[in-house]
Amino acid sequence: MATFSAVVASSMGAVAAFTSRSAAPRFAARASTARFMSDGPMPHDETKMPFYALGVNLAKQMGGQTNFKTLLEEDELDIALQGFGETLKGTSIQDGNVVLATYGPALNEILQERTGRIVERVKKDGEDYIVNFLDCNDEAIKTDSGLVYYSMVEGTGAQPTSASTVEVHYHGTLTDGTVFDSSVQRGQTISFPLGGVIKGWQEGLAMMKEGGKCTLVIPSDIAYGDAGSGDVIPPGATLKFEVELFKVSA
Repeated sequence: MATFSAVVASSMGAVAAFTSRSAAPRFAARASTARFMSDGPMPHDETKMPFYALGVNLAKQMGGQTNFKTLLEEDELDIALQGFGETLKGTSIQDGNVVLATYGPALNEILQERTGRIVERVKKDGEDYIVNFLDCNDEAIKTDSGLVYYSMVEGTGAQPTSASTVEVHYHGTLTDGTVFDSSVQRGQTISFPLGGVIKGWQEGLAMMKEGGKCTLVIPSDIAYGDAGSGDVIPPGATLKFEVELFKVSA
């Protein structure tokens, strides 16, 4: 659930996708600067754009794991931006500490209630997606944890455990098809200790062998739960991965 204090905490650094909220391999924020280069027009000239970039950076930090565009109406977002701007400039007619002490609890209640509604909807969408996936793929297996495992190519080599280091290619999407990260698109495999990633990956890759390829559909309970991850994986999201296992090592 999003709370005022959680929003502030999220500005201290987003959780990297694919890790188990630890210092395991990154999964989403790996793109190079070149990936974001654009020939399109900028809103200001070259001398002013660094300050615009500061605003962009602050917005991304404060957004973190809380998608304000989803939680707030447009007029509410305008009021939030007014409070931000006036506090930053020192032009507010009321002391900021008084405002927070008076209205912070009400803000927490609003964010919690709205976030809860969104998370439940996202989870329901994920449940429906899994049902449809199983209906369309007779050979898919649903485990006790809720993981869906569908073998595309059977491997013949070593089978990993949670203590193994694995080298893989992966392509990760949300249930609506949005790609949140992909080593395939980057054109480079990735190696990492299997014990350092989300539970759905640990369980799914332990069902594979070297040379195999599979689809994993991972419900939020064994992915990133109600917290989500940064601004790429929404709270409560079910994730779909195509994974190719190249190498298993101790």
